[in-house]
Amino acid sequence: MKTASLDPRINRLQVPDYESEPAAKQPLDQFPTFEVFEQVKEDKPYQHVGIVHAPNADMAFLFGKEQYTRRGNTCTGIFVICTQSVWVSAYTDGNVNVLDTLGQGYQQNAQSTVYEVFYLKKRGKQHLHIGSVKADTYSQAAAEAARLYPESVCFNVWVVRRDNIMFSQPEDRDIWNTLSEKKYREAVAYRALERINEFKARQMSNVTNK
Repeated sequence: MKTASLDPRINRLQVPDYESEPAAKQPLDQFPTFEVFEQVKEDKPYQHVGIVHAPNADMAFLFGKEQYTRRGNTCTGIFVICTQSVWVSAYTDGNVNVLDTLGQGYQQNAQSTVYEVFYLKKRGKQHLHIGSVKADTYSQAAAEAARLYPESVCFNVWVVRRDNIMFSQPEDRDIWNTLSEKKYREAVAYRALERINEFKARQMSNVTNK
């Protein structure tokens, strides 16, 4: 039996039909995703810059470094987190502060787990690392963060166990020492308007001189 198609070019090829059905694709057979965070300067918080697909955290670190940290002029560190390890609060509507919905703070103790907390302070922007807390569960960590790091506006919170994060090390900073020497930048970094104005000025000067 030949493959039937609405495209006459396909029909003219007389392509034989499959002898058997294609193998069914297994669910979730692709690489997991990892969230990538970057610190552009020492005094700046880590900021979420995007995701990568990778087989493990080591490869995610390499992919994140190449895809995100080599775009700008500076970088002092990155870390990666498997997306499945991120606890996500509800997103609030309007001007509702999500921190007001997370419950009461939690009394830390020596046996509690360390969690890293990230706030989304502006819609359409990226999550920022806000600080660390100790708690026994993700929801307790979120409530404790709301107590320790209050904000007038916050629309969403991410919470991650610190031991689920792969951090760059101080010796890794050599990776970014040559960023300032890069010739290529993203389009937004090029000062095209200045060049255009200079070109127009030269054109006008040439016309005037004639």
